[in-house]
Amino acid sequence: MSFREETRAWLEDNCPPSIRTPMADGEYPLGGRKVRYRNPETRLWIDRMAERGWTAPMWPTEYGGGGLTRDEAQILAEEMRRIRARTPLTGMGLSMIGPALLEFGSPEQCEEHIPKIVRGDIWWCQGYSEPGSGSDLAGLRTRAEEDGDDYIINGSKIWTSGADNADWIFCLVRTDPDVPKHQGITFILFDMDSPGVTVKPIPLISGASPFCETFFDDVRVPKKNVVSEPGQGWTVAKRLLQYERTSIGGGMASGGREATMGEVAKQYAGEADGRIADPSMRARVLRHAMNERAFGLAVRRNGEEMQSGRAPTFASSFFKYYGTEHNKNRYDLLMSMMGTRGVGWSGEGFEAGELGTTRQWLRSKANSIEGGTSEVQLNIVAKRILGLPD
Repeated sequence: MSFREETRAWLEDNCPPSIRTPMADGEYPLGGRKVRYRNPETRLWIDRMAERGWTAPMWPTEYGGGGLTRDEAQILAEEMRRIRARTPLTGMGLSMIGPALLEFGSPEQCEEHIPKIVRGDIWWCQGYSEPGSGSDLAGLRTRAEEDGDDYIINGSKIWTSGADNADWIFCLVRTDPDVPKHQGITFILFDMDSPGVTVKPIPLISGASPFCETFFDDVRVPKKNVVSEPGQGWTVAKRLLQYERTSIGGGMASGGREATMGEVAKQYAGEADGRIADPSMRARVLRHAMNERAFGLAVRRNGEEMQSGRAPTFASSFFKYYGTEHNKNRYDLLMSMMGTRGVGWSGEGFEAGELGTTRQWLRSKANSIEGGTSEVQLNIVAKRILGLPD
């Protein structure tokens, strides 16, 4: 039996019916100790896929990953799309800290954390941005002072996505204030239940609160939790940002949404002879679908060129920039289709999906900020890819 045939048979037998439907609010498979799933089959799907290592299909089998080749991983993705199976697991563990640990972590750190990421046991958050630093990440002030076998951490972070639900944090701290700012940074991991950690959610214009302020007051963290070496955190931090930007950009180019856009347009803009009635709207939907298809192919080609185990390059900034702008355009187009049905906020007269689209449209505006602003990405593209002078 070929790998495709085996995979298809296994998915047919093991993917629950409710997991073959569009993702519903409250059912996103983020993992972690604090998560309670509205749909119990969400956890079942995580467990079944994790048992085969298919939550992280290309990660090493020694840490619980699937050990698949890139071609095999592509077949798995294709077979999941065929039955409309949801992604089994998402989050910063898979997209950010996991890849960074596989590249920079010690064997002991990988043995401790990677299997838990694969199983969805831990929800991770990112301690990078700080109040007053803006896009100057290296200007961070959170400090870590040595105390025997530990560091004592004091300071604060902001825009800490999911910190109120997170179990662990990967954090940038300053361990040496007397050297150039990029050299005195250390990358460290610690439990969010550690004494001295306080989290305060930040309400957004969309009505949700996925971002937080996070405060550290004499938080004691073992030195063994430092990734790489003290003072070398900037190298780890930059690579992790490339993993993050590759993930963000690739996620915006997932494909398979053209039919949904067309269906929405027919519903709100009208249908004639099986097509979107309004020619101008039809052209806009077609243009968006073509852009999405082309971008998806570019992302796939980049992945194939990277090959298994190779770290991302500065091209991640290109994918992050285009992907986020494309996603913002998608929601602008949806709002244009829906007209007044797309500006509801609460009360009777609006369907849940319409209210959700309004909030997602507002949320999409943050795409050009999170993971590094669009301006930062354009600077990286200009300098590192195009070789333009400063």
